[in-house]
Amino acid sequence: MRRGDIAAGAVVGLLAAGATVGVGELVAAGVRPAAAPVIAVGNRVILLTPESVKRWATREFGTNDKHVLLTGIYTVLGLAAIVIGILAVRWLWAGLAGVALLGAFAVYCALTAHAHRGSDAVPAIFGTLAGAAVLVWLLRAVRSDDGTVSLTRRQFLQAGIATAGFAAILSVGGRAWQHTKFGVNKQRADLRLPPPASPAPVLSGADLGKSPTPFVTPNGQFYKIDTTLVSPQVDPRVWKLRIHGMVDHEVTLTFADLIKRPLIERWITLTCVSNDVGGDLVGNARFLGARLADLLREVGIHPDADQLLATSDDGMTIGSPTAVVMDGRDAMLAVGMNGEPLPIDHGFPVRMVVPGLYGYVSACKWIVDLEATTFAKAQGYWVRAGWAERGPIRLASRIDTPRSGAKLLVGQVVPIAGVAWDQHVGVSKVEVQVDSQPWQEARLATVPSTDTWRQWVLPWKVTGTGQHTIRVRAFDAHGTAQDAHYMDPFPSGSTGFHQILVNGRAP
Repeated sequence: MRRGDIAAGAVVGLLAAGATVGVGELVAAGVRPAAAPVIAVGNRVILLTPESVKRWATREFGTNDKHVLLTGIYTVLGLAAIVIGILAVRWLWAGLAGVALLGAFAVYCALTAHAHRGSDAVPAIFGTLAGAAVLVWLLRAVRSDDGTVSLTRRQFLQAGIATAGFAAILSVGGRAWQHTKFGVNKQRADLRLPPPASPAPVLSGADLGKSPTPFVTPNGQFYKIDTTLVSPQVDPRVWKLRIHGMVDHEVTLTFADLIKRPLIERWITLTCVSNDVGGDLVGNARFLGARLADLLREVGIHPDADQLLATSDDGMTIGSPTAVVMDGRDAMLAVGMNGEPLPIDHGFPVRMVVPGLYGYVSACKWIVDLEATTFAKAQGYWVRAGWAERGPIRLASRIDTPRSGAKLLVGQVVPIAGVAWDQHVGVSKVEVQVDSQPWQEARLATVPSTDTWRQWVLPWKVTGTGQHTIRVRAFDAHGTAQDAHYMDPFPSGSTGFHQILVNGRAP
């Protein structure tokens, strides 16, 4: 095959792929955003990915893991399109077969993702047909009367430019139409939540001001870990929560029903089980919601129902230990976060919040179903993937300043500061060790309850040039020291002391 044929085929394949994506996005505006072919493939790939690879992605990319996945999907699609285009130059049937194969995979993904609907396959089908049609049309435009192909043919240049522009307009316009049709930003902006019957304690002395990590994590900076590429857009006017299973009587709540109940407001720290030692998958916020235990008592939950299996609008399932929810802690169906309705990415309009449990067994976002059951009968998504069944949070501490690798002047007094947490147990003491010197006790901030992290600070005079090792350890409310042994987050949360290296330099 001539070099010109390869180049022409590659360009034709990429343009056909662009048309496929564009038409898929446009048609998805008539179905729902999760049905867009690239999103449907991405959501299914997440489910197909081995748990070890997911853990690696979370560890390496954190909250950017979804962006990395989408970049990978577009890259693979582009490479496949190039191969299909090159094959089509020589054998049109082979190119069309490649398009059909990709389309079939997209349909499979759409029909097997969590909470899928039959109509989710429609955008992939129309996108595939458009891609095949564009492939044939462009190949005719690029081929001359003698059978050779050329990227310089005027007819092809015009067709290619038109196709590229058309695909771009469809992609951008289709995505914009999806946001306009399905987005709930306006509903969220218009929502006025009632004041709490039990307000959160007024903060006093909780923020020492010595650390770059404030006591309150702004909503826009709060970590986000989930398995969906497009956050569900749930209108509170149509939201419903079904509570059923091992209860005396089933009930279905509307959003209006929920916010008519007495609401509590509490400061609560949430932590992801994937958070490694010193990691940032933890945040603290003021949540507003209805007590979950009260609801469960009203429906008459059976004493042998040891699990609450929550289901999200996107199909995610999360199982929480019933005993923990009912033991008096401020477990809630949250509707507000830091004085405003829940952000869409954090579960608007309603999510579960249970202090003292990792998010994978408690913090169901976009919750629409709650079943009283047993661990013997059912397992949530993450437990089926091998994570521990119960998920109590482990005592942890972190150094936030100075940063590892910082260059500090000898003789300078710098604050060593950070946060420690052991939700619903509490932190009683934090100690810091520099090099092999004795451990020194840090000053602790006050906290509104044991359900939040606690800031700490220790002034340190930099002594000597060269490298220094700084470590931190915390003690819980009972005086038990943090586990020094390093353990990977899988399957029940990480342990070990966080340490950093800094360098002292002469003034």
